[in-house]
Amino acid sequence: MRVVDGCLVSFTINHTIMKKTIFTTLAFTATFAAGYALKSMNAVQQPAAKVTGIGGIFFKCKDPKALREWYKVHLGFETNSYGSVFEWRQGGDSTQRGFTQWSPFNEKTKYFEPSTKEFMINYRVANLEALVEQLKKEGVTVTDKIESVEYGKFVHIIDLEGNKLELWEPNDVEYHKMGVKMGSKTMM
Repeated sequence: MRVVDGCLVSFTINHTIMKKTIFTTLAFTATFAAGYALKSMNAVQQPAAKVTGIGGIFFKCKDPKALREWYKVHLGFETNSYGSVFEWRQGGDSTQRGFTQWSPFNEKTKYFEPSTKEFMINYRVANLEALVEQLKKEGVTVTDKIESVEYGKFVHIIDLEGNKLELWEPNDVEYHKMGVKMGSKTMM
């Protein structure tokens, strides 16, 4: 009997150790799986760097000053030495301003190079650094380094048809302050 009792005691001790081992293994596996699932969900939920709107429309013309005046007289544009600024409210938070720049450039400008096109579009973007990194991995031509100024960050890329595009991660608060300092009015 003692042997049987000893066996039972031994079995009970081994059974308890086995339960703890299985529980620990399952807990570790569940934690690992939960962590992996959470990491995967976060990767899906985090928005990719992307364009959020039109930041500006730039085009070449023979006489930018005369053209700005024509738009002012005939279409009511509030113009300044750069063109006109359209002010709007952001969809995600209507208390936040957003801006789109309209600018005629002298036909001899080199700012649009290496593109030979008569226009350049400025796109508002979120997270310019991440977007540039992504574009480089995708083989997109990035023509310069990111430039930071008080009202945002800028970089230029070339699209499939040779159009130069300007990407702008705006700081709309500072952009607005700059316009106020210049005495510029916006189009609303």
